[in-house]
Amino acid sequence: MNSYRWNVLPQVSSESLTSVSGLAPLVVQLLYNRGITEPSQIKLFLAADEHLSVDPYSLPDMHQAVTRIYQALLAGESIAVYGDFDTDGITGAVLLVQGLSALGADVIPYIPHRLNEGHGLNHAALEYLRQQGVSLVVTVDCGVTGISQVKRAKRKGLDVIITDHHTPLDELPPAVAVTDPKRSDTDGSSSGMAGVGVAFKLLQALYRGMGREEELATMLDLVALGTVADMVPLVGENRYLVKRGLELINSAPRLGVREMAVQAGLDVGGIDAVDISWTLAPRLNAAGRLEHAMASYRLLDTDLPEEARQLAAVLGEQNAERQRLTVKSLARAREQVLARGDSMLLMACDRDYQGGILGLVAGRLAREFYRPSVVVRVGDRSSSGSCRSIPEFDIIQAISQCRHLLDQYGGHSQAAGFSLPTSNLGRLECQLVEIAQKQLADVDLRPRLDIDAEVVLRQLAGDTFQAIQKLAPFGKGNPLPTFVSRNVAVAGCRTMGGNGNHLRLKLKQDGTHWDAVAFGQGDRLPQVKSAIDIVYNLELDKWSGQAGLRLNILDIAPEVLS
Repeated sequence: MNSYRWNVLPQVSSESLTSVSGLAPLVVQLLYNRGITEPSQIKLFLAADEHLSVDPYSLPDMHQAVTRIYQALLAGESIAVYGDFDTDGITGAVLLVQGLSALGADVIPYIPHRLNEGHGLNHAALEYLRQQGVSLVVTVDCGVTGISQVKRAKRKGLDVIITDHHTPLDELPPAVAVTDPKRSDTDGSSSGMAGVGVAFKLLQALYRGMGREEELATMLDLVALGTVADMVPLVGENRYLVKRGLELINSAPRLGVREMAVQAGLDVGGIDAVDISWTLAPRLNAAGRLEHAMASYRLLDTDLPEEARQLAAVLGEQNAERQRLTVKSLARAREQVLARGDSMLLMACDRDYQGGILGLVAGRLAREFYRPSVVVRVGDRSSSGSCRSIPEFDIIQAISQCRHLLDQYGGHSQAAGFSLPTSNLGRLECQLVEIAQKQLADVDLRPRLDIDAEVVLRQLAGDTFQAIQKLAPFGKGNPLPTFVSRNVAVAGCRTMGGNGNHLRLKLKQDGTHWDAVAFGQGDRLPQVKSAIDIVYNLELDKWSGQAGLRLNILDIAPEVLS
């Protein structure tokens, strides 16, 4: 049995395929699968230029935010940029500090400590900033649920401007401005932006008013890093920002990014969105997971080569340690969930779990077992948890139904976090499992693979890969194209990797030969027959010493289904 539910998307009509001149039929099919159906839409999507950019003043409270910052600039006020400890929050903080500094602002960064302070605004931090002479705080990637924190800050004479992209509560904080595209009173045109994207729109409005907007082009690398890392949809303006940012990363990378890439073994000049997701963002996140995210902030901000080398090395070491801790904690969590038997929602609790890797472990559980998963670090009086989910289950909605048991919570449909009195853990688990059982009772709990087209291997020859690359950058909302080929002959198959975790295959069909890999599927070697059906991506093999195309197999049907 194949591991996934295969969902081959509907084939575009022949009339539609021929109506778009100059594009290969397969590319037209890919565009249609992504909802890009009109000629004007296709032109915008493929160009991925500034025409995708929306007016920054279409975001709520932008006029109020800009006016207050102008006042601070003219009066020489001290401004603090209050970020977050993940890549989105860090890049957004660097972006705003550098952008405001270039306008002459007296500005300092503040990144909270993940374990000691947690996500979002906190009273102690705001009071510390006030005592340092700060009169205006601008948030990045946080703050929209900080109602009590903003109220207290306001009483003490500290103004707050919120830029965020998380879902607000029914009540908004009484800030000078709450610039969040997910507010219910907006048109939703920018609702898919990351926190760094919203911060960029604030700078865009400020710089436009001064006739200096073109200067922002040098900061788009930060926007690309944070946007890709936060896994927001790479469509609309995000597509433009990431494409331009990747061009900058490859043509003129800032020192910290270059050092990270070199030390990670990346090809500087050929970095793509996948490299950000799997290599650069984990290193930037590692500092905040284990110690303090200011190391990542400094790496992106420095213009000193030696400091960049040292900080990149530190992040590399921290990322390796993060990987070791994740493997150890995942093994413990797997033991716990397996011991509890089959459940619609998985929950693992332990005093020894590191707070900075709870989400990583929960994500691994969710992917392996295809169940919403919760991992909790247990304390004597208070405990904290991180949740990761599957598309069929809205975890933040489920958590909100249990809010009477919680001290704090927040997040998205697929990722959330919370804290609560330890005495409430048992009741929380019971309620979450009950909610999951009701919602998932009739769901086939295997992940679904959306397949763009059924092809024979010879269709992928020639310039097909180059044609597909016109749709890049790929990510959420614009996934890497996925294909299915049936009755493919297996000319060779063996395991690879230190533990034999992966498969390397040689495939042929109608005289066409392809190399292929199947990562994480080494245990399926006995199932590989002389002919198989495969679902895969077409990719450039960067690791074999010479660039060449190969198939990255996502799933195998050992029994040919055609």
